Amino acid sequence: MATEHNNRNLKTILTFIVPSLIGLLLFVTPISYNDAITIPIAIISKALQQALSDVLTLIITVIVVAMALASLLTKVVQPKCVLNSPFLNGLLNVTPMWLVTRLIGAVFIVLTYGALGPELIHSANTGALVLNDLLPVLFSVFIFAGMLLPLLLNFGLLELFGTLLTKIMRPLFNLPGRSAIDCMASWLGDGSVGILLTSKQYEARFYTQREAAVIGTTFSAVSITFCLVVISQVKLEHMFVPFYLTVCLAGFAAAFIVPKLPPLSWKKDHYIDETPRQADDELIPAGHSALSWGFDKALEKAANIKGVKAVLEEGIKNVVDMIFGIIPVVMAIGTTALIIAEHTPIFNYLGMPFIPLLELLQIPEATAASKTIVVGFADMFIPSILASSIESDMTRFVIAALSVTQLIYMSEVGALLIGSKIPVNFVELFVVFLLRTLVTLPVIAGVAHLLF
Repeated sequence: MATEHNNRNLKTILTFIVPSLIGLLLFVTPISYNDAITIPIAIISKALQQALSDVLTLIITVIVVAMALASLLTKVVQPKCVLNSPFLNGLLNVTPMWLVTRLIGAVFIVLTYGALGPELIHSANTGALVLNDLLPVLFSVFIFAGMLLPLLLNFGLLELFGTLLTKIMRPLFNLPGRSAIDCMASWLGDGSVGILLTSKQYEARFYTQREAAVIGTTFSAVSITFCLVVISQVKLEHMFVPFYLTVCLAGFAAAFIVPKLPPLSWKKDHYIDETPRQADDELIPAGHSALSWGFDKALEKAANIKGVKAVLEEGIKNVVDMIFGIIPVVMAIGTTALIIAEHTPIFNYLGMPFIPLLELLQIPEATAASKTIVVGFADMFIPSILASSIESDMTRFVIAALSVTQLIYMSEVGALLIGSKIPVNFVELFVVFLLRTLVTLPVIAGVAHLLF
């Protein structure tokens, strides 16, 4: 108890409050900008993206090619300077599967940047979509999110919120209270920010394998800004408020049901080092309220900060890890998924079993709608593009809302999850995608019948 009160000095309190408030302001404070609701970190990222717009795709191409060559050299030569550095070893000495993924990403990005080789790789709807539209956004988000994530993670904010919100998150979703912050960062800013938050906390033993997998696949919600883009694409922007409320309702249903089903329910409640979760980790000791215990835990975290240099170093390592580790994976997996979606009938065939369900739910133009359902696994925006040619307002509304609540798409969120340490694989992501579709579709259809 003595150490708790030793922490209650002005320096420790300010160390907790000032960086945490700046982190909250940057990551989860909604502000109106250019007639849209967003968060400051997204605005700063967008500004960097615009400032570098002329050279950004070249920078990203060089990074992806350099990572492929460096990873290949590391495997072949095994240089001691890399193997003896835990950080460089983790970044460059990857498994054969990840090495192949990085090499494929490098080939795709060179062909796309130079518009070389088969058009199916570098066309506007495949490689060029990933390179020109998605990767510049990820690059700029990673730079600022990576540098500034320690403001949320390191100064006690999550300890305070975790203690306060456990009484809500644990009974409802069987998750720690701190997971609510991941959801807010995704919801107001960008799903990729939420996944990065989750991955870092999983690596730091704050989440178990099950918790990290559930949060990454369930709570990395789609940002308000992107929802507005989707509803505009299907020409129903005047219905944004009911649309967004429908998305929230369906998302809540999926968050409640899907984690209770395999494969997520099969995940172990063990930390990254395979030690089991301690149930008493979240108990509030006698003589404390949730607020006072959360405050004490926050101050304990703040008191252990090793100084500005250590925080900066961690921020830089975050940035390097994200940009050099994740972007090549997104290029490889995102482009592959889009090639399959654009140039094969696979997603049309996969959508056929949904025709009877859509007819049962009395959705007009069920056959046309079925073609958009599974294609959302490749990219979240493709269903809305395909739906814009459908005549029924109700069907376009259902497709737009479903594409947002499906959540897992390989051109960003799926590739990010696979590229992170969060314990999910491609097959599990596809199963979760299908489960989310089956849970949210009846909810969305029910609301659509009330609205139209």
